This record gives sequence, C-alpha cells and structure tokens, in this order.
Amino acid sequence: MNLTLFTAPKPFTNPHINLIQRNAIQSWQHLGENVQVLLVGDETGMAETAAEFGVTHLPQVQRNRDGTPLVSSIFELARQHSPDPLLVYLNADILLTPAFLEAVEQVAMQAERFLIVGQRWDLDVRQPLDFSPGWDARLLADMRQRGRLHPPMGSDYFVYPRACFTAMPKFAIGRAGWDNWMFTHARLQGWPVVDATGTITIIHQDHDYSHLPGGQPHYRLPETTENIRLAGGRRTIFTLLDADYTLQDGKLRRIPLRSRKLWRELETFPIRKLHSYPLAELSFAIFHPLKAFKEWRGRVAYKLRR
Repeated sequence: MNLTLFTAPKPFTNPHINLIQRNAIQSWQHLGENVQVLLVGDETGMAETAAEFGVTHLPQVQRNRDGTPLVSSIFELARQHSPDPLLVYLNADILLTPAFLEAVEQVAMQAERFLIVGQRWDLDVRQPLDFSPGWDARLLADMRQRGRLHPPMGSDYFVYPRACFTAMPKFAIGRAGWDNWMFTHARLQGWPVVDATGTITIIHQDHDYSHLPGGQPHYRLPETTENIRLAGGRRTIFTLLDADYTLQDGKLRRIPLRSRKLWRELETFPIRKLHSYPLAELSFAIFHPLKAFKEWRGRVAYKLRR
C-alpha cells in the first residue's frame, strides 16, 4: 500500500525543535519504501533538512496576513505532488512505528472514504533516537514506562483517501480549531471517523511554545479565534469523542451509543442532522447550562468594552 506523509515543520533553528523534528522524519522513513515524505513550507532549515534526508520539499505554501501557512494550501500541495491513494497529515514532532501501516491498510480495505484519527502519547525526548534494528520496540518500551496518554481532544494525525478534503477554509496551521473541523466535516459527509487509539500508537515529543507569538499556547492566539469562526463557530468544534467507529481486531466497529457517547450524539444532533446553528446553541445551553452562561457573559462583557 502506497501512501504519502506530509507535514509543515516549524523552523529548525531551536535546538530542541530541530532534534524532535529530525527524529520524527527519520521514524517516517523507517516505515518502508512505499511511504513518501513531503515537507511543506519555507521555514528556516527546512530545505537543508529535506536534502539531508532525501525527502521532497515544497516551499510554495500560501500564508495569511500574519505570515502563518494556510492548512488549505498545505493539503493542496500534498495532493498535487502525490499520486498515492492515501494521504496522511501529521505534526512534525510525531513519531510513528511500522505498525501504523497495517492499521491504515485494514481501514482502507473496509471503507472507500474515511478519516482515521486518534490520541497521542506524550513523551519527553531529549536525545537523537537510535534507529538501529529494534528501534521501534525500544521506543514503545520507553513510552510505556515514561509516556502519558493525551486527553481525547484534537488529533495530531489525519489519514484519509485523496478524494476527501478537496476543499477547506483558509485555516492557519499550528492554531486550534482546524483539526476539529476535520472531525466535523467528515461526520457531516457521512464518512466513518475512526478513533484508532487502541490500534495505532503515535508518540508526541514534548516541547514548549517558544516558537509561537509571545510563547503562548496555540489555543490562546487570535488566529485560533479566526480558525473557529472559519470552522462555523464553537458549536461545530468536534473532538475525538465525536468519532463513530473504532478499529478492533482489524475490523471497523461502530462505537456503541452508551452513556457519554449517547449524550454527545444527542447534543450534536442539530449540527449533524439538521445543520442548524441556532438549534445547536440551544442544545449546548441545555446540555451545558453553566458553560453556556459563562460564554454568554463573556460575549456581553466584550461588547460592553468596545
């Protein structure tokens, strides 16, 4: 099975960011000859790193007025420069192991259009990884000893057939909101959204936020607010909890509608089935009255300050 991995790395100037991104790229290359790797963007050090590892560099990415690369441009460049039937966007600090390919192939054999996502394991990595034979077993053992499973919110990777996500809003990469839109769009299209956490192990190498404006987490930046607006508003922000399938023993299985899952499906029904934002706001207020009141109070306070 041929597939293309593509990413939009940060500048390679920070020594720790440089280290973890180089670790990630090498882990992808060790997946096998059927995997193509694309580095998208023109950040400092990207061209040199691509040349060193022999991967494709695509520098002609479009940016917003703040200079941040656009997700739509990154995805379109990957589609244009890959003939493969499956595309995988992932963050440039994510480590993969060869087991990733088997799980992806299992899903692809059972669905024509789909989105594979999942939780990540967070791991503090301070040294270049040793990719000698047995590297993946050593990495997984380290993860089991020191790693932490990240809460089920967004996803650091997205696997989809090239016929999916052919048009996207002009989201800013590296800010919150756009990954949530991926969940929402797939659910609205009726594609299986597969939470592969139990089958696919991905490892996120910890880092700080010094590469972002003011060193702030991405979800506090103004571009995140714009991403959420482009996605359709806060009620369209879906998470891993909105996935409707899992991969178990190589088979796609619909997630049972029990307790928390049933509650969430009822809450999002106005968006998923009725495509009504006002009804989605009402549903949110019914299911989360305290959060809804705090949001309303915040909006009123903002208008009064203007």
